[in-house]
Amino acid sequence: MRTTSTIVAAAASIVLLAADSRSFTATSKTTTLTPSSRAAGRHRPPSTASTSSSSSSSSSSSSSSSSSSLRSERVAASSKDEDVELTRRAIMSHARNNEGEDGALLPPLPSHNADPADYPDNDLMMRAALGRRPVERTPVWLFRQAGRHLPEYREYKAKVGRSFLDMLSHPEDVAECTLQPVRRYDVDAAILFSDILVIAEAMNVEVTMPGGVGILVPCPLVGPADMRERLPRPSSLGRDFVRDRLGHVMESVRLIRIKMRDEGISIPLIGFSAAPWTLLFYMVGGSSKKNQGIGMEWLASHPDASRELLDMLTTVVIEYMSEQVENGAHMLQLFEAMGMMIDEGEFGTYALPCLEKIASELKARYPDVPLMVFARGASHANYALSTMGYDVITIDGSVNRSDARDVVGGRAGLQGNYDPRELVVGNGKTIDTVRRTALELLEELGPQRLIANLGEGLGGNESPELVAAFVDAIHDESERMIKEGREREDGRSFNVPSGNVVVSKE
Repeated sequence: MRTTSTIVAAAASIVLLAADSRSFTATSKTTTLTPSSRAAGRHRPPSTASTSSSSSSSSSSSSSSSSSSLRSERVAASSKDEDVELTRRAIMSHARNNEGEDGALLPPLPSHNADPADYPDNDLMMRAALGRRPVERTPVWLFRQAGRHLPEYREYKAKVGRSFLDMLSHPEDVAECTLQPVRRYDVDAAILFSDILVIAEAMNVEVTMPGGVGILVPCPLVGPADMRERLPRPSSLGRDFVRDRLGHVMESVRLIRIKMRDEGISIPLIGFSAAPWTLLFYMVGGSSKKNQGIGMEWLASHPDASRELLDMLTTVVIEYMSEQVENGAHMLQLFEAMGMMIDEGEFGTYALPCLEKIASELKARYPDVPLMVFARGASHANYALSTMGYDVITIDGSVNRSDARDVVGGRAGLQGNYDPRELVVGNGKTIDTVRRTALELLEELGPQRLIANLGEGLGGNESPELVAAFVDAIHDESERMIKEGREREDGRSFNVPSGNVVVSKE
């Protein structure tokens, strides 16, 4: 058995090697992000992305230089912190391999990146979400951008020989799948590769995904007594519970951040969770394909137990999302994916108070971490959500775009709502049709205080070429529109409601 001092010495050597490799990576990282010829401008910082006149570029050079200097200092400090992380990782790995100890989970990163000064070089998503400063082009990412529609995902999944749910327990798999779409597309954010029901599993409710039939819960909760017998005690559902039951997710978040740094990817990482009603819906046996009414039946039959369960889930969601921030997530997305499975009245009674508490608590803890929400099929709640502290309200495909800005007003930004069917080859869908419909999205919602996304997640049959065309069209057309808008006499960007974001004259 090796001594602790020997382990520390070995770990220190590993850190020195890691530091040397970081220096090498920094000089070559921008050429390794993708084999595609589209990589020339991949994940470029906004300050260098848009075409500007010589006068405007010269006027911004001094501020760009000073901000770059400040960022360099922060990166250097961050690197030291990450050296500590690498040291701890090496010590734990060495102890497990040589002493047979299980070892604790990796400690969190020293900083949770909630300070705007620590944002990535490409901070378009932050600016669009928080609305404090305008953007040069509209940021874009996609629901389910990682996964089945990518050939590299299918190849990797076959290579490792694991199911989707099994992959979620392996941080290396999670990191690889998270970064695959980022390497291929010029998206402005990465999102944690995970599932909305990891919290249900952590609370002792088994989840399966046999393929072709969606998510299944083989043994759903059948009533209040069953719920109280099987689920953890409410008093145990704090930060320690999340660290114990969902620590592998946090290790994945940290590993993603390390790999993003090593590959020179400087965009936000989005953490996410399902919302309490959606979790309850599945935990009592609901499904998007069958048993669609069982969630409402549970609320009607067990109102007190429903509130008890929703309170428990709200606590776990808050701590789960907080831990993602503490471990490196820059932004948070809350999915009320089953909003269409509850009546409007019951949504206000049961679901909305949970969403309000989550927003209130997370914004109190992390006021500078953008918080996005998607109440799918429950657009009636969008006005209320915009008053609760959410920075971005996601709209699904059923929402009339011309009304969306009026509903949300200047209280929050918008996200959505491109139809993913436009990205499936067939029925005349081409790069030209994608570019045209992407432009329609921008014209109807306006390019500022907007995060271009889908009205629902990618289904798996989409063409990567058409997805790339959508991402590029959003960037190209929004950049043009914003430039034209700034040249207008009133100095405002194109099609942005008054009070939403102020754009000073160039």
